[in-house]
Amino acid sequence: MSLGRPVPTGLAVALVAAALVPAALALAGPAFLWLAVALDAAVLLLCAYDFLASPRLEDLEVRREVEPVLSSGVPNPVRLELHLRASRPVRGRVRDEVPPGVEVRGHEQPFALSPESSDATLPYTLTPPARGDLRLGDMHLRLLGPLGLCARQVKVSAAREVKVYPDLTALTREALALAVASDVPAERTLRRAAEGREFESLREYRTGDDYRTVDWKASARRGRTMVRVYQPERNQPVLLLLDCGRHMAGRVDGRRKLDHAVDAALRLAKVSLDAGDMVGVLAFASDVRTYLPPRKGREHLRLLTEALYRAEAALEESDYGRAYDFAFARSSRRSLVVLFTDLVDPDASGTLLTRTLALRPRHLPVVASLLDEDVRAAAGDVPDTVQDAYARQAAARLEEDYQRTAVTLRDAGALVVRAPAKGFGAAAVNTYLHVKARGLL
Repeated sequence: MSLGRPVPTGLAVALVAAALVPAALALAGPAFLWLAVALDAAVLLLCAYDFLASPRLEDLEVRREVEPVLSSGVPNPVRLELHLRASRPVRGRVRDEVPPGVEVRGHEQPFALSPESSDATLPYTLTPPARGDLRLGDMHLRLLGPLGLCARQVKVSAAREVKVYPDLTALTREALALAVASDVPAERTLRRAAEGREFESLREYRTGDDYRTVDWKASARRGRTMVRVYQPERNQPVLLLLDCGRHMAGRVDGRRKLDHAVDAALRLAKVSLDAGDMVGVLAFASDVRTYLPPRKGREHLRLLTEALYRAEAALEESDYGRAYDFAFARSSRRSLVVLFTDLVDPDASGTLLTRTLALRPRHLPVVASLLDEDVRAAAGDVPDTVQDAYARQAAARLEEDYQRTAVTLRDAGALVVRAPAKGFGAAAVNTYLHVKARGLL
């Protein structure tokens, strides 16, 4: 049984403050001093009575209802449910303990229960800023006494951990279309019909169809012009590599680069799985952190999300060679290899170039990196001070290093994706759709 601790209310503080008036008049006569002491003693005794008469934790049943998996960056609903066990009314406040850094609304609320209305549900929302494990603490109750002078502060043991995944609601077809439509116009998802190389069906010729798709034998048999319809090949491996080294620990638009990369990788995985392809993932830094071989199906998307929700950027150099060797020691089948990394460090880019270009021509590599719009703007700004001039020089050098690396990759047959944080996921999806539509894989 927890007695809790007493907490005076605002009414008790006001009565004590009122007792200061006769205390200030004590110089005029000792009677005022005794009056002040009597008032303070009366308030103290009434507070003690109020605390002893206040409801106890045993009079209530309190529990928190929350999903075991939350989504980062969006409000998640939480419910505090209270049930009255006693036969007398209970008033007070309840506060849920939320870790710092989590945006929360409504986690502290008043409540009033009575035998006629013995249940209450208090909803609130919390918005985790990033992926990972989130620990919710205990719940705290402040139960008011019958006089309203003192409350009983008690704690309800309710600590638990929940998982925070990227916002999976954005990975459905409808939400994906809405998200892409809100991205920058240059990064909107391609709407053109897929070309592909795998025969799907025959249909009658329409104005604008490519004459090379006309099936003359089928046209002769049916007495009207028929064309072949092709679809992108299915069951092709797509391997997503996520660099978890020190370069991905930087922040763009208030989030770590790795967070943007994980969101883009999962969006690309969802689209690829919907298209019938097999998707695998490998997260690495100086060594391999996580690996899931390419598989198909909706259940595999859950496994991919489970594998990546704890991915963290380490302050160490990434070993691209070890990651590639690990991945392709287990499969030599031609694959679309999408590497989410950063290309601003010329030393690291040298190793990346050597190992990525070695994938050609057996595999089709894609290197995706974030565009830091602040760095690009700084590279073109007119400096006002010496400090601004140094900043411009550093930013311009980073841009030049990136352009040099990107040109080398493209000239060797690799694909390069670079987009700001807002359109990063859409840009990665567009590249995949382009590869499938053109039959490049």
